[in-house]
Amino acid sequence: MTYAITQTCCNDAGCVAVCPVNCIHPTPDEPDFGRTEMLYIDPRSCIDCGACADACPVDAIFPADALRPGQEAYAAVNAAFYEDRAPREAPADAPTFHAWGAPSFARSLPSDFAPLRVAVVGTGPAGMYAAEDLLLHTGAEVTLVDRLPVAGGLVRYGVAPDHPATKRIGETFARFHTHPRVRMYLGVDVGTDLTAEELAAHHDAVVYAVGAAADRRLGTPGEERTGSVSATAFVAWYNAHPEVAPDTVDLSGTERVVVVGAGNVALDVARILVADPETLAATDIADHALAALRASAVREVVLLARRGPEDLSCTAPELLALGQLPGVRLVVDDHDPRAWEAVEAAGPRDKAALLRGAVRESVDWTRPPGQERRIVFRFHSAPEELLDGAVRVTGPAGSTHIPAGLTLRAVGYRGLPVAGLPYDETTGTVPHTGGRVEGRPGTYVVGWIKRGPSGGIGANRTCAAETVGTLLADAVDGTLPAPTGTARAFDRLARSRARHVVDARGLAAIERAERARGEESGRPRVKLGTLPELVAAARGRRRAGR
Repeated sequence: MTYAITQTCCNDAGCVAVCPVNCIHPTPDEPDFGRTEMLYIDPRSCIDCGACADACPVDAIFPADALRPGQEAYAAVNAAFYEDRAPREAPADAPTFHAWGAPSFARSLPSDFAPLRVAVVGTGPAGMYAAEDLLLHTGAEVTLVDRLPVAGGLVRYGVAPDHPATKRIGETFARFHTHPRVRMYLGVDVGTDLTAEELAAHHDAVVYAVGAAADRRLGTPGEERTGSVSATAFVAWYNAHPEVAPDTVDLSGTERVVVVGAGNVALDVARILVADPETLAATDIADHALAALRASAVREVVLLARRGPEDLSCTAPELLALGQLPGVRLVVDDHDPRAWEAVEAAGPRDKAALLRGAVRESVDWTRPPGQERRIVFRFHSAPEELLDGAVRVTGPAGSTHIPAGLTLRAVGYRGLPVAGLPYDETTGTVPHTGGRVEGRPGTYVVGWIKRGPSGGIGANRTCAAETVGTLLADAVDGTLPAPTGTARAFDRLARSRARHVVDARGLAAIERAERARGEESGRPRVKLGTLPELVAAARGRRRAGR
């Protein structure tokens, strides 16, 4: 028997480090790492020890003969990765029976290396991987800063609620919230409450992990009409982001939704729109979103993709999961014969092959959706104009009107300028060299604001390792500016400037309050969805009526 890695793989690579036979690839030192959609277990080498499953932070690894319904295909997915790869045989005189690379020690710190005081701005995966690296490998003191009064970033507000296993990576990060060398300042906005210069003056170095909070624009007429919402806002809406109002999305009277894009976020929002609300009721989805979905008339979601199935931008695991939604039919609109030709011509390792189980249909857009719930891929199509209650779509055969009560724009994220830092308008990132901000000694970036909106949660681990490595090299070289303020002075400054500072104790109180609310309704947690509710919970108070 062998183990298999499944859909929720986060590419964290914690499993690679514990595998005794080197059967999980690509490893962080291999060229394919960060380029493949997930990691894979070689069934020819796996010895069924289960060490990888124990180490996996997102419960993505299972025995191949015990995969849950809908996951059976992942045994073949893992095996297919190794079909044209010869096993690496160990030399005859090797102490193990499987090949290992030579040990590598990328960092070397002097024995008298003094502890640093480092501020990390942002508590999502990128920031927490950077904090983890500093705490585990140095004696650094870390100041965690976030503009929201609760930690989590992308894990809390970006991961779909029906992916609870992926959210478990947050438990790995949470163990550092109460670390003795960590001080937490949630609800403090750098650029508003504090300047970048003030933050830097109280620390040896500052690492910005602020992500890519904005959405890319379509540049299409009617983009700002009522009924047109960014997928960024929609994801925040169903995840109870306190800065997105419950009435941001209106599903009343809507039978068909058009989603512009075919990446992972587009698939996420399509899946949520047609999922069984009672299934979602077992998740931490926002109360207002659950109520809206229960009352929703949406039965059809159309995914518009500019290119064909051979160029899908979503990952294979997400596409595979989309075709296994209970009670939901997957359809490929046959308006352009090239689409189905690409599906039929796809090889076993091509994403397009996963659409062979879909229904091929020439959709009549003049008719309303039927009673069945379904997701329709319309390839070789682009929005020409967003109208009231419809989208005019252009393709090889000309324009088509697709009636829709809601249009969601899911064409990517974009980083915003960071106060006090340089900004590349073209890429939406902060210019840097190995994570070091150009022209700002002691200032660093990590995550999407560093490399652009690419890569999943686990990709931030490698990204953070590079940035922290650069930071430590600068410290050894003596190029970090010496702080002029103490940790105590920073505490006084932050609390005098920010109206409601939440620390680790307050964050724990929020956690208890949300879990208590969940117990009352038979759910894992019910998120507090407004800033006043979060602050009140952090102070140990519950709002009236709760």
